[in-house]
Amino acid sequence: MFTIVDRRLNPSGKSLANRQRFLRRAKEQVMRAVRDASAKRGIRDIDMGGDIAISPDGIREPTLRRSSTGGQRDYVVPGNKEFMSGDKIKRPPQGGGSGRGNEGSEDGDGQDEFRFVLSREEFIDLFLEDLELPDLAKRKLAVTDAMDWHRAGYSVAGSPTNLNLVRTMRNSLARRMALHRPTGDEIKALRQEIDDLERTGRDRDRLEQARLALAEALKRTQRIPYIDPVDVRYNRFAATPRPAAQAVMFCLMDVSGSMTEHMKDLAKRFYMLLYLFLSRRYKHVDVVFIRHTHRAAEVDEETFFYSAETGGTVVSTALEEMARVIKERYPPGEWNIYGAQASDGDNALSDNTKTAQLMTDSILPDCQYYAYLEVGQEGMMPGLPYGGGPRETDLWRTYKQINAGGVLAMRRVTERKEIYPVFRELFAKDKAGQPAEVSA
Repeated sequence: MFTIVDRRLNPSGKSLANRQRFLRRAKEQVMRAVRDASAKRGIRDIDMGGDIAISPDGIREPTLRRSSTGGQRDYVVPGNKEFMSGDKIKRPPQGGGSGRGNEGSEDGDGQDEFRFVLSREEFIDLFLEDLELPDLAKRKLAVTDAMDWHRAGYSVAGSPTNLNLVRTMRNSLARRMALHRPTGDEIKALRQEIDDLERTGRDRDRLEQARLALAEALKRTQRIPYIDPVDVRYNRFAATPRPAAQAVMFCLMDVSGSMTEHMKDLAKRFYMLLYLFLSRRYKHVDVVFIRHTHRAAEVDEETFFYSAETGGTVVSTALEEMARVIKERYPPGEWNIYGAQASDGDNALSDNTKTAQLMTDSILPDCQYYAYLEVGQEGMMPGLPYGGGPRETDLWRTYKQINAGGVLAMRRVTERKEIYPVFRELFAKDKAGQPAEVSA
């Protein structure tokens, strides 16, 4: 029986065990604070650690104390010049006083927030807790991160711990048989024969021959060892690359004139969460940005989010560009493909049929998961794309009719505060620990 004391220090100087106990006790408030903090961060610093603030009410431990009303208590008060021993002092009225003491704040909370620092790993783990990818199949195992050791035959040199006894004894037996080394049974038989002949005293010639044969056998056993260095074999191990799963994330966005800066900001926040999530589940994640109006093109991140563009809206062009990139650089049998599309729902009426066909025949069969995020103007009611009657947009209606088999998920957002709840809704686990079902 022994006790291990962990004396490692964290950045704030407190023991690791105390820090973990605190995080478990205040986990709900910490997670809420992490999500609030993430909403104020940019796309480049979403996965950084930092300080967060929580209310001290949720972390205060219960204690036993005397009640301020009722009971009898004896006090020794220094400097008393008014009362004598045995005098009775009237209790001051509740809620009264001379106006001294703490004054309440205007917002009803007179206590300071409790602030502490989370590391990068702690921040991301809390941020992504209870989330899981609907299909985390690791198709491609080709990118090398480390080396694994595997059996690779035998060698004549090596460590004693790697000695292969079976192979060594097999080689030794073959060599002894080839060189006619006398066996132990043969030598034992010769000695037994000599003893019998000496005891009986008969056949002196045979006795002499047996003695010569025994001497020759003993000489051969000395010249031919039971195990020779040439017989020894060691297990050989060779280093082979240990692969890591890799994924590619396609970001598709409508950049026509109907997409406002607010809508693009909603899309950027969703892409940011999805990339952070995928990078935690896969070791290698490529990102492909495809923007479109009536024509589509693969661009870099800066152009994708900030370059101005004019034109109509033809969604099929973006899907064709995505299919082209997949065919040229990301074979479905080798990559885990995830798609995320953001749009205000507009599409040319003549293009809806082609869009549905491309999704059904080319895009969804190659994807592990495809999320469509329909963004609207701030203040617009979800599900009312134009602020009027409850009509669905052309693109929403097109995608809704596609039988995606659970690969396609569709959600609407109109405000920044809805991004994270929608993201959690898409990737939340059910009670059995599996990703929740997603649908339109």
